[in-house]
Amino acid sequence: MPRRQGYALLIALVAGTAALAAALAFGTTLIAGERRAPLPGPEAHVAARNPAAPANSTGTWVATWTGAPVSGEPDTEQGLPGRTIRNTVHTSVGGDAARITLSNLFGTAPLVIDEATVNTRPVTFRGLPVVTVAAGRQIVSDPVVVPVAPDADLVVTLRTPYRSGPVTSHAHALQTSYLADDRGTWRTDRWRYLTAVDVRNEISPGTVVVIGDSLTAGSGSTTDANNRWPDVLSDRLGHRYGVANQGIAGNRLLRDSAPERNGRGGVGGTHRFERDVLSVTGARTVIIALGINDVQQAPQEEDPQRIVAGLRSLTERAHARGLRVVGATLTPFQGFGTWTPERNDVRLAVNEQIRAGRIFDDVIDFDRAVRDPYAPNRLLPAYDCGDRLHFNDAGYRTLGRLVDLATVTGTPKAGAF
Repeated sequence: MPRRQGYALLIALVAGTAALAAALAFGTTLIAGERRAPLPGPEAHVAARNPAAPANSTGTWVATWTGAPVSGEPDTEQGLPGRTIRNTVHTSVGGDAARITLSNLFGTAPLVIDEATVNTRPVTFRGLPVVTVAAGRQIVSDPVVVPVAPDADLVVTLRTPYRSGPVTSHAHALQTSYLADDRGTWRTDRWRYLTAVDVRNEISPGTVVVIGDSLTAGSGSTTDANNRWPDVLSDRLGHRYGVANQGIAGNRLLRDSAPERNGRGGVGGTHRFERDVLSVTGARTVIIALGINDVQQAPQEEDPQRIVAGLRSLTERAHARGLRVVGATLTPFQGFGTWTPERNDVRLAVNEQIRAGRIFDDVIDFDRAVRDPYAPNRLLPAYDCGDRLHFNDAGYRTLGRLVDLATVTGTPKAGAF
């Protein structure tokens, strides 16, 4: 071997060994005492000033996981300078390569990421290991050749060297992630900056995108058990399809939530539909499970026709992109603190329109499946997590098993109305 090639090979081996050692060290503690050469400031890097187009590559890309950005994280006005973020996500479909989407949607300053990995494999952005994401923007990484298993935990690690303004995050994730700095490592239930993981899969037919509220996000289910009903649906689909869970606790259909709700609610369904549904990689079918918070949260929506019209508008927007739309009825909540007979009447009126087939291509009757037959405005006690609104693991399994697989894998219908 020529001497110059030998030197190059030696350097590559040393660099690879160091990267692996750093990744392994993070598994037990923080990257202890690591010293880095000074980096140029944020202005030295190319900012992502527009939502990034998918990276150029061959193969079929589908979303294996999504976590909708909800809000700027409280008490992070300076960002997380010098911190390492370890996001744990659970995949639906597998693949032979991955790419990630990072969002600075709620940031007020450029976000610099100087190190990113997927299961310890280095990630680049337009060929560079360092990326700057402008405030209010997002970026998609280059493809990373890394095997991604279906129905498995995946770790996406990010390091932020500078102050960047409020952290774009998704709270109440029901998944344990980690945050580390020079003082130690902490558990957290937030996903930070990461909003999607796509995989390259040559045979997957596409992605089922679910937009919903806490009942889709899985509130009340066991943390790290992946018992949300979209997880159950993914299992039943044999992990051949991507399943993108875009549930946000507290989310409403017609209204955005107030910022003081501390990471709950987020932007309303009609306003985030383009971002969180129509832009999801490989989207084929949409499941809409929204409306109960419009009924029960203050200010309550008193006119069921406004909710129906909002749901119908989402269907029309999805049809315009050639997507099939499946909708769910609104589940009972008598016994929850906001329940009144008048609000329940609104729920029932919306459900009547959904069941009549005037809104969606197909219907999943969650209400009928989980209500107490002896008190139909209440949840069946066996499915209640204890607050009379959210489900336990058994309840979510019931919802996930209720979905007719043919309705989410069929071809789009024309002229649904």
